[in-house]
Amino acid sequence: MKKGILFSLGAYGLWGILPIYWKFIHDVPALEIISHRVIWSFLFVFSLVILNNSWHEFRPLAKNKKRLLPYLAMAILLSINWLTYVWGVKAGYIVETSLGYFINPLVSVLFGVLFLREKLRPWQWIAVGLAFLGVLYLTISYGRLPWIALTLAGSFGLYGLVKKTASLESLNGFTLETALMFLPAFGYLVYLEANGQAAFGHISAPTTALLALTGIVTGVPLVWFGMAARRIDLSTLGFLQYIAPTLQFLIGVFVYHEDFSRERLLGFSIIWAALLIFSVERMMVRR
Repeated sequence: MKKGILFSLGAYGLWGILPIYWKFIHDVPALEIISHRVIWSFLFVFSLVILNNSWHEFRPLAKNKKRLLPYLAMAILLSINWLTYVWGVKAGYIVETSLGYFINPLVSVLFGVLFLREKLRPWQWIAVGLAFLGVLYLTISYGRLPWIALTLAGSFGLYGLVKKTASLESLNGFTLETALMFLPAFGYLVYLEANGQAAFGHISAPTTALLALTGIVTGVPLVWFGMAARRIDLSTLGFLQYIAPTLQFLIGVFVYHEDFSRERLLGFSIIWAALLIFSVERMMVRR
């Protein structure tokens, strides 16, 4: 149990401070960063698959190509999520990206109702309703829809929904997802290199190193999360997941001094209240 909590703290902690990492390579366009993230992540997790000798899990997919379709869908959703997140951080919207991951659990619950015909308990409906009011209030106070937050929450919520139909274990599944993204990402980097627009190896040694390390930065918390999930119960894991967006929020406000007016504070407070109700209700039911 103690090791599980440490692994989860490590995973969510690393995810929470990722905005600082992306800010270090602010000179590199978001699409190029994501392409490197895909390639180096695939190489990292593929090496873990080799070390674990878990090739046998891929055999059923090789025999039935239709079973690859969910992984193709997840690869597309993950690409959208990563690109939106990195672009949002680089453009100075760290607070709004944190909002996306705050509301993600509630969006996932809503997708369960819409697509899986799951039934919500009364307090869950209250939490979802409060979150909707919070987003509506932020839309009015922003003067625009918080599309970055909604894209992040929606794409990751759909990713989790499709994940329910997947047959592979988490690490092998992520390996296949990055494998499906590998060729487009590699092709794009080749195009940039051929046109003299590539950052890798051309801007500075630290930038090149940081781009190459995106695979480890992506893969390590994923591995730690998988180890945590096997050691602690889901209610504890679900509660700890708010560490990541909380750190992102604090980094956006106090490190990069993003605008956080009273109106935004009120909107976030409504959503935080919804998350508190949702988390406490879920813990009480599990007990």
